[in-house]
Amino acid sequence: MNNSAWLEIDRGEAPLVVSFPHTGIDIPPKLQGDFVSPWLARKDADWWIDQLYGFARTLGATTVRTRISRSVIDVNRDPSGAALYPGKAGTELCPTTTFDGEPLYRSGREPDAVEIKRRLETWFTPYHEALDAEVTRLRARHRRVVLYEAHSIRSAIPRLFDGELPQFNLGTNGGATCHPALTATVEGVCDATRWTRITNGRFKGGWTTRRCGDPKGGVHAIQMELACRGYMDEPFTDPTPENWPPAYRADRAQPMADALSDVLKACLTFAKA
Repeated sequence: MNNSAWLEIDRGEAPLVVSFPHTGIDIPPKLQGDFVSPWLARKDADWWIDQLYGFARTLGATTVRTRISRSVIDVNRDPSGAALYPGKAGTELCPTTTFDGEPLYRSGREPDAVEIKRRLETWFTPYHEALDAEVTRLRARHRRVVLYEAHSIRSAIPRLFDGELPQFNLGTNGGATCHPALTATVEGVCDATRWTRITNGRFKGGWTTRRCGDPKGGVHAIQMELACRGYMDEPFTDPTPENWPPAYRADRAQPMADALSDVLKACLTFAKA
């Protein structure tokens, strides 16, 4: 394992890289006073996803994870500031609101262009350099490499989407980021479970999936956005500091972990074909 103060890299030799861009909850001390509250600044994390995929290393996968909160800088957004989903509500490279539209920063403490550039140089660019280095390392040894973006989100967020999100949300940017056979294989695993699945629905893959996916070049990127209810006791009411996030329970999460293990094994079967 190669770790810095904020970046975790665990190298494997299998043709699979699992990226965790949104599991971090660290807020640098110099920025803590800028946020309305620590809870709001951590509210939209992909809670416990790195623990849920803890089995990935036993499959020989390489994992890359940032400990920095997405509220500081979202490493799965276009660094130019362009929207991932034009015309739909979302959050920025350095978010100023939560998913629910609540202000993240105290009045006048929002990051300006200079501060955004500093955050890009400090955390965003090194994260993607590390991700690229691992993909390149494995691509030199394997004909195909799968980059798997691991995400989760609350099941219902009216500002972002209508109704309840399906359990498995696969994103391949309309089929552009990976071979159709990989998509079909992962779909098959998901459809064999008791949970619902959609491909390229509300979430079609973030900036990393779109940037890195190069099927002709042997790099096949796919994003998995999980609805939180599949692996944790998601509250039925709006989240509050008292009920969010629920504690991680391995016994509660195990059925989903088993299904996701089958998903990653399917990715490896595809990569090795």
